[in-house]
Amino acid sequence: MPPLDDTAAIDVRSVSKAFRLPHERRDTIKEHFLHPLSRSTYERNVALDNVTLRVERGECFGVIGRNGSGKSTLLKIIAGIYQPDSGSVVVDGRISPFIELGVGFNPDLTGRDNVRINGTLLGLSKRELERRFRDIVAFAELERFIDQKLKNYSSGMQVRLAYAIAIQVDFDILLLDEVLAVGDQAFQEKCFETFEEFRRQGKTILIVSHDLASVRRFCDRALYMQNGVAVRTGPAEEVIDEYLATVEGATSVLD
Repeated sequence: MPPLDDTAAIDVRSVSKAFRLPHERRDTIKEHFLHPLSRSTYERNVALDNVTLRVERGECFGVIGRNGSGKSTLLKIIAGIYQPDSGSVVVDGRISPFIELGVGFNPDLTGRDNVRINGTLLGLSKRELERRFRDIVAFAELERFIDQKLKNYSSGMQVRLAYAIAIQVDFDILLLDEVLAVGDQAFQEKCFETFEEFRRQGKTILIVSHDLASVRRFCDRALYMQNGVAVRTGPAEEVIDEYLATVEGATSVLD
């Protein structure tokens, strides 16, 4: 596959991904003993079906659609967490993924220890972590709680800590999944301020969200996904309007 040109940050070409879902589970030794010859059957669930997507460098791009439409799977493939069954993905730049709450965190360790572990996983050196530690804790507003075990944090506190770490990485591309929806309104506004700063810096942001108001506010373009298929890519306003029309149409049929 040829390299990206000077304007593209992410190039997804004809990507498909399916998962095998077991129809039954045998989790105990007793079940295996009682039915030694029985074989589990599987259902093939197509999460992505021939999806093509191009995100320009410095663009804020939104991905919308109902639950189960393939949005998060697409983001994880771009992040390198999943490998596609077919097609290709080329990413030009360093990625900071903020995709799934709890990934890279250990609930039995303190917030302080989790900053060190998570920051290291994201590529920060020991010196960088020491230099940025205060900024991380201050942004997350967890100065009083940083030496408490993470399992005592609320989901909102964990989100604040995870996002504060993610934005300290010297990234070119920021990947964001629905996890920001867990934070309170004040913290969301704080995150939105960082979005504006990242845009001024020419960073590329890819957001998966059900919050259509935020997608309208920040995204230049958007992708509407349905049942693993890329239905439409275009200006955010137009894509959101088409999505809403489809949802409203489906609701009226059910009524």
